[in-house]
Amino acid sequence: MKTLYLECAMGASGDMLLGALYELLPDREGFLDTMNHLGLPQVAVTAAPAQSLGIAGTHMAVTVAGLEEDEALAHHEPHGQEHHHHDHDHGAHCDQDHEHIHPHDHEHPHEHEHPHEHEHLHDHDHGHEHHHDHDHGHGHHHSGLGDVQAVINALPLPQDVIGHVRAVYDSIAQAESKAHGCPVEQVHFHEVGALDAIADVAGVCYALHLLAPEEIVVSPIHVGSGQVRCAHGIVPVPAPATANLLAGVPIYGGTIQGELCTPTGAALLTHFATHFGPMPLMETAQVGIGLGTRQFPAANCLRAFWGQRREEANGEICQLVCNLDDMTPEALSFACQRLLELGALDVYTLPGQMKKGRPGWQLTVLCQPEREGEFARHILTHTTTNGLRALRCGKYYLAPSRDSVDTPYGPVGIKRAEGMGISRHKPEYDDVARLARERDLPFQTVSSAADQAARQKKS
Repeated sequence: MKTLYLECAMGASGDMLLGALYELLPDREGFLDTMNHLGLPQVAVTAAPAQSLGIAGTHMAVTVAGLEEDEALAHHEPHGQEHHHHDHDHGAHCDQDHEHIHPHDHEHPHEHEHPHEHEHLHDHDHGHEHHHDHDHGHGHHHSGLGDVQAVINALPLPQDVIGHVRAVYDSIAQAESKAHGCPVEQVHFHEVGALDAIADVAGVCYALHLLAPEEIVVSPIHVGSGQVRCAHGIVPVPAPATANLLAGVPIYGGTIQGELCTPTGAALLTHFATHFGPMPLMETAQVGIGLGTRQFPAANCLRAFWGQRREEANGEICQLVCNLDDMTPEALSFACQRLLELGALDVYTLPGQMKKGRPGWQLTVLCQPEREGEFARHILTHTTTNGLRALRCGKYYLAPSRDSVDTPYGPVGIKRAEGMGISRHKPEYDDVARLARERDLPFQTVSSAADQAARQKKS
């Protein structure tokens, strides 16, 4: 199974993910050529070799009009005011009651005391005007989610890639909406930040499209700790929108001060992750390293491990075993039936020779590990044994599912099992037997019809 494992020991951001995946691509030049012909105004994507604490990797620089986002946004702010991001990520605000909130302009300590006009990625009428009294003029360019989605829809990328990009931006907008208590329609993005982040998100989605992993496993995410300054004060780490995006995901804070996981990084990880957890047993073919620009006590990188998952036990089962030589066949049969009724996964007996040459039986009961004690008590209750053995075993299994097919004789349930590159199916015995009786047909006639219909449905 083609497996991608993303190690987020220093969080995640759009450019770090993009840099790590870029290093895994076989045709890097072709990828960059595509990224630089997306039709985004004055946007350029370059891959620069870089290092963090001696670890070499790639920093993906997305520039707008020749400047990276922090520099570009600085051109829209009063002199002497800086943006210090963990990476270059989008800025957003909630346009509510004519008050502008900039939740992701971290380390951006200033008040807006100057007039600015709001322009958008596409001309449209909001039906209201923005009037703000500030000290001196500069142009802020903002765009709503609809504007951003229109740009995304026009990207010259495969439709499934565009679908992923739209979904990621939708999740960011929903998280911002929840964080600031406003309708999603009132969430707006800085034009510079939006163009920059669209390139990051589109690049990650397109790189994953080219790699086509069968599963994406993501480590627990280091989000950083402490607080960061935004336009209207100090907010905790993770920032509110990031925290919303990471709901239900394993995260941790650690001792490193600062914002390590950005909203774009969080949205991409939660959208694509098959599951979160430790690195699976896998044979690694390549390791891609994406680097951030800020300096931390630890190497500021995200690593992408690319390879084949080694098949391993995908579950655990408990096996309870005892020997019996003093139960009648009727009593043993009843005990086996009761154990199944009580929820045992399987019950079976094997003949054997016991002490003093007596014929007997070895009883085996399979159950979930958490029910070991319960079934040990059931076995002691319903059989004559005074003791039993309990074994915890790794279990390999194909994932079961059920569906139904139509045959000339009626509907038949189908049991399916898939995994480890294996796929099989089997008609439900009870359905086949019922239709065979009703239609006065051989069992095999109905079973063969159901089997053929199941194969056609699968293909």
